[in-house]
Amino acid sequence: MTNAPEDFDLEAELAETAGWDSEVDPEERRDERTDQTTGSMDLAERHALRRVVGLSTELEDISEVEYRQLRLERVVLVGVWTEGTVEDAENSMAELAALAETAGSQVLENVYQRRDKPDPATYIGRGKVEGVREIVRATGADTVIMDGELAPSQLRNLEDKLKVKVVDRTALILDIFAQHAKSKEGQAQVELAQLSYMKQRLRGWGSSLSRQAGGIGGRGPGETKIETDRRRINDKVAKLRRELAHMKTTRQTKRNERRRNSIPSVAIAGYTNAGKSSLLNRLTDAGVLVEDSLFATLDPTTRRTTTSDGRIYTMSDTVGFVRHLPHDLIEAFRSTLEEVAEADLVVHVVDGSHPDPEGQLSAVRAVFADIDASSVKELVVINKADLADPITLSRLRQREPHSVVCSAKTGEGIEDVLAAIEGDLPRPDVDVRLLLPYSRGDLVSRIHDHGEVLTIDHTGDGTLIRARVSEAFAGELELYTLTGTPEA
Repeated sequence: MTNAPEDFDLEAELAETAGWDSEVDPEERRDERTDQTTGSMDLAERHALRRVVGLSTELEDISEVEYRQLRLERVVLVGVWTEGTVEDAENSMAELAALAETAGSQVLENVYQRRDKPDPATYIGRGKVEGVREIVRATGADTVIMDGELAPSQLRNLEDKLKVKVVDRTALILDIFAQHAKSKEGQAQVELAQLSYMKQRLRGWGSSLSRQAGGIGGRGPGETKIETDRRRINDKVAKLRRELAHMKTTRQTKRNERRRNSIPSVAIAGYTNAGKSSLLNRLTDAGVLVEDSLFATLDPTTRRTTTSDGRIYTMSDTVGFVRHLPHDLIEAFRSTLEEVAEADLVVHVVDGSHPDPEGQLSAVRAVFADIDASSVKELVVINKADLADPITLSRLRQREPHSVVCSAKTGEGIEDVLAAIEGDLPRPDVDVRLLLPYSRGDLVSRIHDHGEVLTIDHTGDGTLIRARVSEAFAGELELYTLTGTPEA
């Protein structure tokens, strides 16, 4: 028996599909592939598998389906407000909700309480634990996320009382980093931070991790399960540190090469989702991934660009910062964050449309202090001017005199940003007057790339140049230097 209709005609059906292959011009299809940037391809790959609401992973008969969707974790957010205003507490909870959604969860409810300090046993106190347990039962949540870093004992006590998985802010951020890290170095850095965090929080079923093997041959002194796990974690951490040390050497070699050629470096840093990657794309056509989510890009991207007068410099996009960035994460990403500490200029991007841009500035500068980058020259770029309140922009400009307002999305103010960057770049400090033979066009090119040409004249004896160059480059040009007072 067949399911085909009685009047089915194979030739007629095939005739209807005859023009399908010719509907799209192969040249157009090739152009579409060529126009794709690295960022657009990364974004497509990230969205290839999306978590969706309402679909369970527990299927009655998996033989009936070809693919499965991932079910969103249903979470309840809990915070403790110990200082600041009510608005600060609400902003912190809103940020936690954004982190939870970025990690792939559905926020059902959020609660916070005012306390002088967190409870040492359960973080929120025994009474509030009962209230949260009722919320978990009523909403059907399977995870509780705490807006703070929990001690191992607090984590264990909360899970025993709430009967669901409990995750703190640190573990949540680490989970997002693990999802978004793409490069080998980024993945190693995230794994190192996760292992350092996990080592103090090993837990299992009941007291099984504290037991030794039983039966004949298993009695007497020996390692418990938790000791074995910690030893394995320590071995893995040591291996990762060796790998990262090797990668750091490679990164340092590239930095030294840029220094040797006197190429200034600019680091774009700032709060997560402030628009750093969008700004890099707008300034350099880098084509890196841009997404309206927290920690969308983790791996640093460096692009070479030039000033309006032809000087070469590099611009790097760095990992975004956030309030209470986990210490383990800062340590693991220290080699990457050194791009900021060793830059000649930091472009500090802040979201002008955020409810608390001043809080973002303070949080990022706290991380700058941790990585010894406070002394680097800083240019504040207030982004998202198309969405920001003019009163907020005016307040920020008054608080930050050395700042520029722009919109990386619309292009508004980008010329002002470029002019401010060029003005803050270090300038060569040695004034030279040279007569270069026409056979040394390579030196003329290098002066344009790495120096500042003041005057240039083509004479019968060669190219007469007055320029400002670095001290090391001036030594190379000594053979062609003209003595006497330079012409004005």
